[in-house]
Amino acid sequence: MSIRNDIERILIGEEQLHDRVNTLGEWIAREYAGRPLLLVGVLKGAVPFMADLARAIDAPVEMDFMAVSSYGNTMHSQGFVRILKDLDESITNRDVLLVEDIIDTGLTLSYVLNLLRQRAPASLRVCALLNKQKVHAKHIHPDYVGFSVQDEFVVGYGLDYAQRYRNLPFIGVLKPELYRDEK
Repeated sequence: MSIRNDIERILIGEEQLHDRVNTLGEWIAREYAGRPLLLVGVLKGAVPFMADLARAIDAPVEMDFMAVSSYGNTMHSQGFVRILKDLDESITNRDVLLVEDIIDTGLTLSYVLNLLRQRAPASLRVCALLNKQKVHAKHIHPDYVGFSVQDEFVVGYGLDYAQRYRNLPFIGVLKPELYRDEK
């Protein structure tokens, strides 16, 4: 049985994703004007987006990752954030672009941004593939956004539900009957 059968509808197709990521990469390359840039991806969801974004930035780019947890295997934030893997390198005096798959409540992103600011980067900006159109618990304003989306449960292109669906090449809305018991 294909995991595609679990998708109610495709929200953002492969071609749309590819085009928007390339546009973001061009924009970021212009704004950093060839300065070395450290992309910091939030594992695991940002991996496909960050890999494609890095290829779209025609400038010196390095990558590092953090793993944080606020959801576990549920669809609702647990209200606290745990660092599961920290950065491997110092970000002091470096231009840092935090790459996130989705901004939902803003709690995780706010926590990570506060942590990174304490490490004295030269600059710290945020690039989010998706930004949910709702009032975030924390006032988060990403510098670069791929797409604004409604408050629906989306999966694919790195986004998951219980660690599944990350490998879909598009972003789709998960059928509600697959997570209805969690609401």
